[in-house]
Amino acid sequence: MTVAQTYLHVVQKRFKSVKELGDKALAQLEETQLHWSYNEESNSIAVIVKHVSGNMISRWTDFLTTDGEKPTRNRDDEFMDSLHTKEAIIVAWEKGWQVFLDALANLAESDLQGHVTIRGERLEVMDAIERQMAHYAQHVGQIIYIAKQVKGSDWQTLSIPKGQSQAFTEAMLDKHQQ
Repeated sequence: MTVAQTYLHVVQKRFKSVKELGDKALAQLEETQLHWSYNEESNSIAVIVKHVSGNMISRWTDFLTTDGEKPTRNRDDEFMDSLHTKEAIIVAWEKGWQVFLDALANLAESDLQGHVTIRGERLEVMDAIERQMAHYAQHVGQIIYIAKQVKGSDWQTLSIPKGQSQAFTEAMLDKHQQ
């Protein structure tokens, strides 16, 4: 496997892992919890999902051939809480991720040597991918943080539970020494 093939494999795996964390957080929430925000200046999970989906659809539709900020995108509207049901929120979440993951899966090794534009700025393809990794991971982190706040003691952790780090490390070491 070439370095470029390895890179494409690794980023697909990492992005799928980020999505999975978001999926698990969303699954724990009731519809009303998806619309909770700390104050008027803060975004609810529903708004974050709408924004991430809009970004993914804009950036990754015709990724290699058109500017990533499509004229049809209304970014300001993404910050309006208009996805009223949990089903609509999940549909938007899945649609954005589908467009993005399909585009990523269809990249060829040679595409990594090229360039794309986002709002007229010319970026190397790998830089554009990494830019989105930071963006999407940031927003999934926000989703998880808000979800933990609204769930309180009912939150089911997505990582190593408090006080169990040593046991987890030992189990992983045992697993990988077999």
